[in-house]
Amino acid sequence: MHSVKRAMGTLAAVALGLGANAGVAVCAGAVVRGGQAQQTAAQSGAARTIGTIQSITGNTIMLKTDAGQEVSAVAGDATKIVRVAPGQTTLQGATVIHLQDLQVGDRVLVRGQAASADAPLNATSIIVMKRTDVDAKHSEEQAEWQRGVGGLVKSADATSGTITITMASLGGTKAVEIHTTKDTILRRYAPDSVNFDDAKAGTIDQIHAGDQLRARGTRNTDGSEFAAQEIVSGAFRNIAGTVTAIDASANTVTVNDLISKRSFLVKFTPQSEIRQLSPQMAQGIAMRLRMAQNGGQAGNAGGTTDGNHGAGGPPGQRPAGFQRGGGSGDLTQMLNRLPAATLVNLQKGEAVMIVSTEGAVSGEVTAITLLGGVEPILAAPSGAQAMALSPWSLGGAPAEGDDQP
Repeated sequence: MHSVKRAMGTLAAVALGLGANAGVAVCAGAVVRGGQAQQTAAQSGAARTIGTIQSITGNTIMLKTDAGQEVSAVAGDATKIVRVAPGQTTLQGATVIHLQDLQVGDRVLVRGQAASADAPLNATSIIVMKRTDVDAKHSEEQAEWQRGVGGLVKSADATSGTITITMASLGGTKAVEIHTTKDTILRRYAPDSVNFDDAKAGTIDQIHAGDQLRARGTRNTDGSEFAAQEIVSGAFRNIAGTVTAIDASANTVTVNDLISKRSFLVKFTPQSEIRQLSPQMAQGIAMRLRMAQNGGQAGNAGGTTDGNHGAGGPPGQRPAGFQRGGGSGDLTQMLNRLPAATLVNLQKGEAVMIVSTEGAVSGEVTAITLLGGVEPILAAPSGAQAMALSPWSLGGAPAEGDDQP
């Protein structure tokens, strides 16, 4: 889900792993980018930079670093060019390729020398991560997240490495035990960010009851246990209520939350998603929720008693289909298949459900996902709690340079 950013990280790890043993002088073992690379080159004659290929003219490669700086490098006959796979942190298993194999969009680590700060790097070696490999890894990770589990954290035991979540479905809720190991990757969302790339490395100690969590890995036969390869968690807010104001020019709406009885100013960014239920789908979901409630199967899947958090399911993160078994559909996967809408589709007085950041300012939040057309669902018993949205979406294409679960 975050393959481009991870590609940058693994190339950096390759650079640091090579160190001075690679035969090129290193400035304090650091990975140098953009203008820093040129400055280091002027001082020591050696530099390295990481970026994405923007153009190739003859044997001159133009790169753009992640800071937006442009750096040119010249590949000569003696330049060594090797290809590594996404996630690879050493040159073990790297394959030799040639200049003509490079393409626009490839991620590269260039090491070389420059005569001055304004001169291009004379590349001694180029380590390449092909864009096609990154895209393939991205698709693979997306599929793994979609097959994963997600929901509201019930408990987290750092000693045993076990996290228990309640997972929402159209048939009610289900408890799932998520097991971690020392190799499990744990990430934590930033307090006021909807981007997976802003998530930081975390620990189980940071995960608390009421948080939302998504994991990818392997589930057991009946789905009650899950061996996690990667986990992303965060404290998010679920809002269910009516729209009282819409300011399309400012990309904001004001919503009165039915549960907390508070008014929220909801801000929208290019990463925010808006989905709209059809009347038939909304009625169908409401009917299933009523059936589950009457059958004693539906618990409080929507969150804590104050309604601030909800169950969900992710880098998407956008961001498929129903789970098999018991006739229960994964709400997150189903809703992610709905067509995207815009603020123009909303109307004052319309009932909506929103999952958002907790917000750094009281009463102001940033929308991750808004779902419209939910009047029948909110009219169902405990409808707002029983069907809370996920803070991550799984479908669609991420914005350029933005990979999120």
